[in-house]
Amino acid sequence: MQVLKKVLVTLVMAASIAVVSSSAFAEPKGEAAVKEAIENTLAGIKAAQTAVKGGDLSGASQDILKAAQASKEFRFEITERQRQKATDVLKAARKSIEAGDIAAGEAGLDSALKSFTEMKAKYDLTH
Repeated sequence: MQVLKKVLVTLVMAASIAVVSSSAFAEPKGEAAVKEAIENTLAGIKAAQTAVKGGDLSGASQDILKAAQASKEFRFEITERQRQKATDVLKAARKSIEAGDIAAGEAGLDSALKSFTEMKAKYDLTH
């Protein structure tokens, strides 16, 4: 009976340590949302560039709007000001495309893509 108790106590302790350590090493839920937001932003910008090259200006405008909305969820303190500026560039690119100024819209999209790619790289380095 003594041996059984010792084995049982050992198993319970091992199980509790495994439960505690697995939750300690789990990725925080907030990080997944931030990663998804930056990925959605980059995908939206690339989709808008493709739509502009294909001549679908209304589709490009919608893609830019979705990318700008996704960028709001990308919260990383180190790049917050850069994110605000890049989102403003996206909005300006959308206005240019809606006004028919394709060259300015494409330049804005290129600039925003570069900026968001830099932010993703900074985020990836620290996480």
